Amino acid sequence: MKAVQYWVEALAVRALLAILRRLGPVAASNLGGFLARMVGPLLPVHRIGDANLRLAMPELDAARRRVVLRDVWDNLGRTAAELPHIGRLERTVVGPGWEVVGAEIAHALAAHGGGAIFVSGHIGNWELLPRAAGAFGIRLSSFYRAAANPAVDAMIMALRMSAVGQDVPNFAKGSKGARAALAHLGHGGTLGMLVDQKMNDGIAAPFFGHTAMTAPAAAAFALRYRCPLVPAHVERLGPARLRLVVEAPLVLPDSGDRQADLLRVTSEINGILERWIRARPGEWLWLHRRWPKDSK
Repeated sequence: MKAVQYWVEALAVRALLAILRRLGPVAASNLGGFLARMVGPLLPVHRIGDANLRLAMPELDAARRRVVLRDVWDNLGRTAAELPHIGRLERTVVGPGWEVVGAEIAHALAAHGGGAIFVSGHIGNWELLPRAAGAFGIRLSSFYRAAANPAVDAMIMALRMSAVGQDVPNFAKGSKGARAALAHLGHGGTLGMLVDQKMNDGIAAPFFGHTAMTAPAAAAFALRYRCPLVPAHVERLGPARLRLVVEAPLVLPDSGDRQADLLRVTSEINGILERWIRARPGEWLWLHRRWPKDSK
């Protein structure tokens, strides 16, 4: 029975991808945003987003929260619909494509070589990060969570590899993938890590004034190899129109107390994520359970 379900799902995804490719990047983005805005608020996960907003940004009234969540669904739909076109989006100052703030930092990292970590979150169109890094000569490997349907997962991975435009290793989430990623970094590779989701066995760090269980891997990897830890995120400027923002590498502590240093760097990363999200709240994926249910 599951085999039939997977076959139907794969067929539907192939058909949808064919439609999105024919539409072109702007029309595909508009369609994805429209569909997500219509369907998203009807789903149970919408209530999680509202609860998160009430907890993290209590200054927003109900009307403002509705606007933010509408933008969240719009951005999510656009991000998904733009994926078939990411590999063809070029760096440009007009029209579909992307621009960059902090290009000098990316150029310096590419020229320096060696291991580095780009740390980001599910903000704007995060799928652009490997594509944009590749334009600077940086082969950015990423972690991924495999889709339950193997055929659908293969299609998604093919789209991501096509977007990067080169063969780069990617690592499945979990202990095995973490070991492989650590070895990759140790051999001078570059990692991109989205660290904004809850990790039950992570470490407790502040986020929007509340304790949140946070993945410490980015901080742990950077502290172990003393490699650049670079905050970067993507802002949405319009349909298939994006801006990559690259910030200076963090200054890594070396106090001799590993746990204290780990908490300090992880907390600093959370603070950067919070700054980005507060500036453009409708572009972050508020829909996952980021804080404990009993947070006050």
